[in-house]
Formats: sequence, C-alpha cells, structure tokens
Amino acid sequence: MDLPTWVWIATLGGIAAVIAFDFYLVARNPRDPSFRESLVAVSVYVGLAVLFGLGVLVFAGPRYGGEFFAGWITEYSLSVDNLFVFVLIMGRFAVPRQYRQKVLIVGVVLALVLRAVFIAVGAEAISRFDWLFYVFGAFLIFTAWKMLKEGPGGDDEDVAENVLLRKVRRVLPTSSRYDGASLTTRVDGRRMVTPMLIVMVAVGTTDLLFAVDSIPAIFGLTKEPYLVLTANAFALMGLRQLFFLVGGLLDRLVHLAKGLAVILAFIGVKLILEALHHHGVSWAPEIPILMSLGVIVVVLLITTAASLLASRQARQRAERLGVLSDGVLLDGVLLDGAERDSVERDGVRPDGVQPDGVQRDGAAGS
Repeated sequence: MDLPTWVWIATLGGIAAVIAFDFYLVARNPRDPSFRESLVAVSVYVGLAVLFGLGVLVFAGPRYGGEFFAGWITEYSLSVDNLFVFVLIMGRFAVPRQYRQKVLIVGVVLALVLRAVFIAVGAEAISRFDWLFYVFGAFLIFTAWKMLKEGPGGDDEDVAENVLLRKVRRVLPTSSRYDGASLTTRVDGRRMVTPMLIVMVAVGTTDLLFAVDSIPAIFGLTKEPYLVLTANAFALMGLRQLFFLVGGLLDRLVHLAKGLAVILAFIGVKLILEALHHHGVSWAPEIPILMSLGVIVVVLLITTAASLLASRQARQRAERLGVLSDGVLLDGVLLDGAERDSVERDGVRPDGVQPDGVQRDGAAGS
C-alpha cells in the first residue's frame, strides 16, 4: 500500500478524536457503565472497525481488506486475554469503582502509544531482515505451546507485576492510599505518587507485554504497517467498554487459551511457510489471506461455543450437588473457591456426598 501522507494524518487524527471523545465521556460520567451502555459502546466500536475494513476493501482491494479483517479479529481476540490481567490488576490495587474507567482509558492510551512504537520498530526490522519471519514464526509456535500448557490466565500474576512496574514503584515514593483521582499527593509534607499512577502504568505496560505476542502475529497476516496500526487501534479503543461488558463472564471462557493457541500456532506455521516460499523452497505454499481469515473465525466460534457449553455443564453439575453460584451449599455449608472448583471438577462435595447421596470412603465415619 502506497498511501499519501494525508491518509496517515487523517487516520491518526480520527483515532485521537475518538480517544478525546472517550476521555470526555469518562470525565462527565466516571461511574461504571451499565451492561446496556457497554454493549452499545462495544457495538459502535465494532461497527466502526467493520466500516473501516469495508473502506479498505473498496479503495485498496480485497487482499488488503481481508488482511485488515484478519488482523483486527486476531488482535481483538487476543485483547480479551488482556482483560484477565486487567481484572487482576484492579483487584490487586483495590481501585475504587468510580475511578476504574479513568484507569482503563489512560492505560489504553499508553498502550496505543507503546504499540505504535513497537509496530514502527518491527516494520523497519522486517524490511531490513527478512529472516526475522522465521524467528517470529518459531516464537509464535512456542507461545502457543506455552499458552496450552498454562491454560486460561496463565502467568497473569507475574505479568501484572512486571519489571517496569517494579522499577517505577522502587524509584517513585508511593503512598498507600488513593487521593481521589489524583496521581500525586502529599503525605507529611512529602510529595508522593498515589496508587492511581501505579495502576495506570501497570495496565499500559502489561498490554505491551501482550503485544510481544500479538504484534508478530499480525505481521504474519499483513506486512502493511498502516493495517497493523489501525487493526491494533480498533482492537484497543473499545477495550475499556469490553472490560465492563464481559468482565464477569471471563471465567466462562474456559477454552479461550486453547483457541488463541491454535490461532497463534497457525500464524506461526504460516509465517515459516511463507518465508520458505520467499526463499525459493518450491514445496512451501503461500496461505491465502481468506483462508487465514476463515481459520481464525472458525476457531474463535468453536472456542466460544465449547467454552459456554463446558461452563453450562459445570454449573448444572454443581447445582445437582446443591451448590449455589456464590459458593454456598443449600444445607448451609460455605465453600471457598478451591472447594467449589473441586466440586465442579470431581463431582463430590466436601462433606463426601455425591449426587446420589452416597458418601466417599472415609467420610462416613467422620
């Protein structure tokens, strides 16, 4: 794609305008949005991305249109994995509910800026060293294997407490309490940063760590920096509303890690095959972008359906055992999270009673 400068300026201006409008909405109404408000906002962002993709398809051709949609869907699905960590960060720093929107939008803006730098460096490196596609492909396959091994959430706790965040907390004196939405406060006459600044840094830098996986993945679908940037922008801009829309549903996506692993492995293999083809290996095919788009969509549909079915079956199994969703047995016994997970997995209550009323060995005499 040979784009004139004004297209880049107009695109960046449009992204900045959307972010500014988002800031205005958060400043005017800082409370948590309702489910309906979040659903409308996410639908608007998805609609904008679809319209943009159709524009690319009409003005640049089906190849680039397909590359945008494949890249955007991949980035959007990978961004859902970010939400696991965002939930963890919000809980770890005990962010007051009225400030969660501000934390998320500032964190997303920081993530966009850092990703833009990462994309620029990646595009320049790829243009100079085409052997990097082998490295990217192998890295994505390794990441897929690691994701399958660790399961949903993976090493989220380690990611949430990343190296940069630890350095910031070590260098900057930090108060133990929030001071409204302020980033700094005075404690005993000494200027200190509040946890608000720390949690914003945590959200922004944590997303960059996830970009280490997602940026090579999208470069495996398109080599155009413009499409890489816009796909990332559309995937991230609605992330704040997506947090409030599906934050309580993340635990139901039990097979998300498997689906994302399949997608990353597929893109990794695609990168290696195309690199081999580019270097004259006749048997190595080039995978069409429409096939890539189809694989990504089908995998996500299967993953979502399988996750919802598994969650439904687990809940039905727990209800047969007399366990409510809040972890309380109908006979009044309180379960913690580990016990509830054990009930859903093994089909036996902590008191030894199975669905048919039979006690396990050793439980009868207790």
